[in-house]
Amino acid sequence: MREENMPHTPKILVLVGPTASGKTLVSLILAQLLKGEIVSADSRQVYKYMDIGTAKPSKEDRGRITHHCIDIRLPSEDFSAGEFGDLAQYAIRHIIERGKVPIVVGGSGLYVRAAIDGLFDGPQKDAEIRLQLEERLSRRGIEDLLTELRRVDPASAEKIDPTKPRRIVRALEVYLVSGKPLSEFHQEQRSTSPWRSVQVGLLWSREQLHRRIDHRVDEMMDQGLYQEVKDLESRGFDTSCNALNTVGYKELFDVLRGVEDFSTAVALIKQNTRRYAKRQMTWFRADRRIHWVEASETKVASEIAQEIAGVFKAV
Repeated sequence: MREENMPHTPKILVLVGPTASGKTLVSLILAQLLKGEIVSADSRQVYKYMDIGTAKPSKEDRGRITHHCIDIRLPSEDFSAGEFGDLAQYAIRHIIERGKVPIVVGGSGLYVRAAIDGLFDGPQKDAEIRLQLEERLSRRGIEDLLTELRRVDPASAEKIDPTKPRRIVRALEVYLVSGKPLSEFHQEQRSTSPWRSVQVGLLWSREQLHRRIDHRVDEMMDQGLYQEVKDLESRGFDTSCNALNTVGYKELFDVLRGVEDFSTAVALIKQNTRRYAKRQMTWFRADRRIHWVEASETKVASEIAQEIAGVFKAV
């Protein structure tokens, strides 16, 4: 019998969905309904000083409901999904020990996986193969490597963000070293998860989600996102920091440099956010463990939270 199906295995709630889908408000209500604590599985909320552009829960909300894995690194610090997974799993274990319900909330698919399943590091890195792949990347571009990855590991190719060449290189390296797709290693690791995760996703129609994204971007501008970018620059941070090569920040840094005008940058943020949301949904739809709950402009957050709480208690 698989451990994740054993009755005594601790149960955690996982709430996923694309950007602007309303995860934050729903999660706060769920934390009250289930006596839970929230573990943020967002690859950018881990960074200090990046508040508006990452839609962090407010300080007031974090004061009411305990949150984990927010504001734990500077934007200049490298931080991997594997490191995040270790911290998130540490938080989950201690939430369970306190008799509370861990609620993992995020739109970063890799970070969600790291939190609930852990990440398989793969075989030891092979310096020679890695160098060959990086040389191919330099000579032929990312599409060449992506084409090969689609051939040898289509599951990973579908999920990996094509704008993240290091992940594509690593997936190919794993296959070339081991002869086994990275996606198979991930699937095997899931079966040894120390807890039973109930995963629920917020499902919006494409049109409604796009309206919400546009509205959120306008709200971020009203809240002072451009000033936040200026403040980051004054602290010595710029797009040489991987954390700031992020939608909303990179476009406004271009405004600061005089590369782009403000109105064009705002339009680009909306467009790039919609593209990011599409990639998020591609990742989440590939995980058949996710139970989808329909969301709409006529359905209030408390109603959605009650439905999710019912799903969690029934499983």
